Amino acid sequence: MEGLTRAEVDKAESKDFALGGKPMRPRDAATLILLDRRRDQFLVLMGRRHARHAFMPGKFVFPGGRTDPTDSRIPVAEGLHPAEETRLAGTGHRASSTRARAIALSAIRETYEEAGLLIGRKGPFSTAKAEWQEFVRQGVCPSLEKLRFIARAITPPGRVRRFDTRFLAAWREDVAVALPDGGPTNELEELVWLPLQEAKQADIPTITRTILGELEQRLADDPILGPGGPVPFYRMLHNRFRREIV
Repeated sequence: MEGLTRAEVDKAESKDFALGGKPMRPRDAATLILLDRRRDQFLVLMGRRHARHAFMPGKFVFPGGRTDPTDSRIPVAEGLHPAEETRLAGTGHRASSTRARAIALSAIRETYEEAGLLIGRKGPFSTAKAEWQEFVRQGVCPSLEKLRFIARAITPPGRVRRFDTRFLAAWREDVAVALPDGGPTNELEELVWLPLQEAKQADIPTITRTILGELEQRLADDPILGPGGPVPFYRMLHNRFRREIV
């Protein structure tokens, strides 16, 4: 998608995002890409959105959603690796470690809500927040230490919904509990582990295919996903979709 004009991006994403609406500021959002190793290949967890959804109906997506700033107050077993926190915090007047923590924790919360997977460590955990009570019941304390910041993308202007999405990655072994009936929101009607190449051919949004390509290259260069790796950042600048490295 790099280098495409706004008109070209609009055409490429016309089936993914509803166009129109008044100008709006993109909202912070987080997506979690869960990875598994199988012999000589990597698999990613994807779910199909219900056809009744107004936003990307029927598409395969990663678990994720809007960031709740109050997630930053949730206790954790381990915090973000310093190199990851610095990149997630961003730059400018809104940059802060609190914002980075909220983004990371929202990725974990959304993965539970949509996929029924609780990422963290078994042990005592307590919070009054309703959205986190399953972690309390299961005795799982969220952990951010193993999360890796993979990519960032801002929805171009002219969409009904706009998000400033951070794509994070974790490994399947970081899941402390997998609920047999999935997550409580029922947003994803089908959860599947797909080889990277197969995932890129699925019915997925254009930007998701781009991010999968970035992840594939990152894994080729660094199969263990060590901290502090390069983070591609996609956004519209001067009427062209640009790729920068954070």
